[in-house]
Amino acid sequence: MGTTDRAAKFYDEQVLDRLNPRMREFAARQEMFFLATSDRHGECDNTFRAGPPGFVQVFDDRTLAYPEYRGNGVLASLGNIQENPHVGILMIDFLRDRIGLHVNGRARVLSDEEMRRERPDLPVDPAPGRRARLWVEVTVEEAYIHCAKHIPHLRKVPARGDRAWGTDDSKRKGGDFFGAAAEAADRAPDEGAHPEAGDPPAGASTPPHAARPAGRAR
Repeated sequence: MGTTDRAAKFYDEQVLDRLNPRMREFAARQEMFFLATSDRHGECDNTFRAGPPGFVQVFDDRTLAYPEYRGNGVLASLGNIQENPHVGILMIDFLRDRIGLHVNGRARVLSDEEMRRERPDLPVDPAPGRRARLWVEVTVEEAYIHCAKHIPHLRKVPARGDRAWGTDDSKRKGGDFFGAAAEAADRAPDEGAHPEAGDPPAGASTPPHAARPAGRAR
């Protein structure tokens, strides 16, 4: 589309293979980010991660990690990472700097015990619902700015009660906001299932996970 020169200039001036000091400071104070993963077939998933400032641990200019708290049990991102370690992280500061940071790299999943053996100084979160069950450690391959042009400037409002970290209470998690559960009764048992390459033909004996929805974890 005639943008080759502009793209080359952006790569030359803005794309690093590490986190420089300002990127490290920025990442270490964020309270949320968006995470992109895909499985071995390239089926994509995008999700949201959040925690108190500092929940993203920046160990050095090429390594960061974030905790996996108790969620809905689907584990889509973790399943994808097990099949395809490439991840894309987008951190956006809507509140102060109104700027974003992309971090692309390769991820590995560690138990909390493994991570603490490797990083004995890792802090322990005092909130029970925010106790990490697993950690995802990312080796940085690319880091670059997301420009401020279309990022809205937001403002924090006082919290309405405690955050329900780790809860299984359906109402506190949002309930059936989009009405999907109300439609489930009309859904065919195998609707939405996508057989994977190498799956046995229909009628063959298969394990429960064989015909999982694309982009979802086992």
